[in-house]
Amino acid sequence: MADLRIAFIGFGLIGGSIARGLKRSNPDITILAYTRSGQKLLKAKQDGMVDVILPDIGKELETCDMIFLCTPVEYNAAYLSKIQPWLKPGALVTDVGSTKTDIHSHVTRLGMEEVFVGGHPMAGSEKTGYENSSDRLLENAYYIITPTPKSRKEDVDRLVHVAASIGSIPIVLDYERHDQITAAISHLPHIVASSLVNLVRDSDQEDGLMNRLAAGGFKDITRIASSSPRMWEQICMTNSKNLAHILRLYIDSLEAVLDRLEARDTKAVYELFETSRDYRSTFSERTKGSVEPEYSFTVDIADEVGSISTISVILAAGGISIRNIGINHNRERGEGALRIDFYDKEAMDKAWERLKKYHYELSL
Repeated sequence: MADLRIAFIGFGLIGGSIARGLKRSNPDITILAYTRSGQKLLKAKQDGMVDVILPDIGKELETCDMIFLCTPVEYNAAYLSKIQPWLKPGALVTDVGSTKTDIHSHVTRLGMEEVFVGGHPMAGSEKTGYENSSDRLLENAYYIITPTPKSRKEDVDRLVHVAASIGSIPIVLDYERHDQITAAISHLPHIVASSLVNLVRDSDQEDGLMNRLAAGGFKDITRIASSSPRMWEQICMTNSKNLAHILRLYIDSLEAVLDRLEARDTKAVYELFETSRDYRSTFSERTKGSVEPEYSFTVDIADEVGSISTISVILAAGGISIRNIGINHNRERGEGALRIDFYDKEAMDKAWERLKKYHYELSL
């Protein structure tokens, strides 16, 4: 991969994170990038993540072995026709969109099925833009790869290799099946989180206590409601059929829960929590899913002068970087008074062991 030239059309959170991962695995790869505002790429060039800033979609793409479409989903399809005249023989085109049926239909219409393999890195963050990208964002995240019926095996293998090289877990999947799955596990949760936040907003009273006390479980399950409204509007519209189907099933399930509550059917309500708990316990905690994971734990400390400083000194002496540290105002599930966030699992595990040596009470 040392002599590869890879172009990025769009260079935000995901594009920047892929480029960082590629540069980490092989610094000799040449990265070219285009955005509508080339000014935004200057920082990426200063960081050494972009080698060539492309002024437009044109002849420079003829040198590229691979082109990543990393713009919002509705724009990726439009860029297909712009890059098509500049593809050299053997070049591979891929994308990073959260929905695949729409882009695949455009690929078919343009006759680009032999040069395209779809992709969806299943990781992200509430924050957007290159400035929030990380070479670890996609690490241990599933990277879904969706070939066309005419995709070359060597191209599928190439994208699998790229995904693995940045630390992701590649899975090859039919693109229609992909959209059915993500409608349920990714797109519906965003609608649920956003609608739940709006419900609480509309139900709150003048004293704003709902807002003030909305921490703990409520804040956890609605965290993804902080994501980009524009991005999620596009995702919903490009997967509306699958999303409408699963949303109807969800509404039916809520109506069933309402019926059981109103009937005071204690057995049915118990089974709701029991079955969901049992199935939830089968989920892996190692993969990142649709949003960046939290590497954090809480510490039970007394409210005394210097208590936070003491912990900071202990961790700093161990060479452990802290992402964030603060008071945990809502401890409805028995958490400690202080919450510490870390950049990765290795730092979290190291901090856990170090604080345990000093006999602190910790909880995940």
